[in-house]
Amino acid sequence: MEKRDLSFGQLFNLSFGFFGVQIAYALQSANISRIFATLGADPHQLSFFWILPPLMGMIVQPLVGKYSDKTWTRLGRRKPYLLVGAIIAVAVMVLLPNAGNFTFAQSAFLGLNAAMWFGLFSLMFLDTSINIAMQPFKMMVGDMVNEKQKGTAYAIQSALCNAGSVVGYLFPIFFTWIGIANTAPEGVIPDSVKWSFYIGAAILILCSLYTFMTVKELNPQEYAEFHGIKETDAGQKAKVEPSFIQLLKDAPSAFWTVGLVQFFCWAAFMYMWTYSNGTIAVNCFGWDGINASDAAFQDAGGWVGFVFCIQAVGSLLWAAFLPKLEHWFGNKGAYAVSLIVGGIGFISVFFVHGNFMLFNTVVPSAWLFVSYLLIGAAWAAMLALPFTIVTNAIKGGSMGYYLGLFNCTICIPQIIAALCGGLLLKYICNHVQAGMLVVAGVLLIVGAASVFLIKEGKE
Repeated sequence: MEKRDLSFGQLFNLSFGFFGVQIAYALQSANISRIFATLGADPHQLSFFWILPPLMGMIVQPLVGKYSDKTWTRLGRRKPYLLVGAIIAVAVMVLLPNAGNFTFAQSAFLGLNAAMWFGLFSLMFLDTSINIAMQPFKMMVGDMVNEKQKGTAYAIQSALCNAGSVVGYLFPIFFTWIGIANTAPEGVIPDSVKWSFYIGAAILILCSLYTFMTVKELNPQEYAEFHGIKETDAGQKAKVEPSFIQLLKDAPSAFWTVGLVQFFCWAAFMYMWTYSNGTIAVNCFGWDGINASDAAFQDAGGWVGFVFCIQAVGSLLWAAFLPKLEHWFGNKGAYAVSLIVGGIGFISVFFVHGNFMLFNTVVPSAWLFVSYLLIGAAWAAMLALPFTIVTNAIKGGSMGYYLGLFNCTICIPQIIAALCGGLLLKYICNHVQAGMLVVAGVLLIVGAASVFLIKEGKE
């Protein structure tokens, strides 16, 4: 089959459902620390709640990749997983923000009360379902888009991802502005957060259905011709299937070297998601660091979504600039520059303090918005360039399985960062949550240096 170009509309349809999935992911990223702090978690415990999302991703995404490589049905190859994941995510998004509303015995197990355990299991299922729904979009680009257009396809996916992030991040503060309560009794999640999850769930299922209905995947014969492989390999009917160990042994060097860069990048963003709420609450709203039901902490929680939105806007703007950077410096140069800019943004957050009044609303220092705008540069590169480099280095027969395994380079660093977060906060940052964002900035700069170890192209 000729590796013909797809129209912009076809490339857009491939990834449109990612907009809804990213709203769910943004709501999780911006509100999990707030939710668990409200339920009673200590700041030194917060990073441990973040272990489950990447852990589930590390388990689920390789399995989705492996089994979807062999799932050839009338409904498609990757699309059935997309739909199932979206349906489960919708159900959990309705339950999670209500963790504090259910009547539980107040006894604690392993230091967590019953509401936190309910939230923890809800978070596990939410991230599992988001991962099931998210992975097919990356795989369909690898399946159906030629090498010349992959950069464009992942750029569209990155733009939709950032647009979804903007919407998800803005929901809590938007609902607060229109009069929905942003505070609640101790241990109860505010209504502004609940409605954010409800509306996000509705958008997720509608966007996923749009991609499901508008995309026609390649059949085994078309896929084999498109990727220049045997049809039996495309349909997974061959007698000998490569093992997990064999796939890793045969992985191109780009798989491993990009994975090293990913380690530093995703550890950095784990600390942003975990400690931004506490940092902004203390530095800009004067929170005492003790009572998470206090208005200062909850007000900061709304602005966390807003500054994450600023980060997503920065990412959108930088994504538009990335092609020029790639033209000037190549993929690796553009990647490194983006990570350095993001690292500077992280470090600068530490020095931002105070607030001002705008339309009778207390607003954190405007310099905070500049910091998160810079952080968006790193996010734009992380969403687009790793998958462009890796998919261009992988042969077509096991594309889904490899991309599932590559997701481990996103999950493992988050797990390690989460395990180390409490210790770093205590012994390196002297209990100052803003110090964790300095740690994040240093990690991104080390990641930028690691970019130059990458070897591009098929081997």
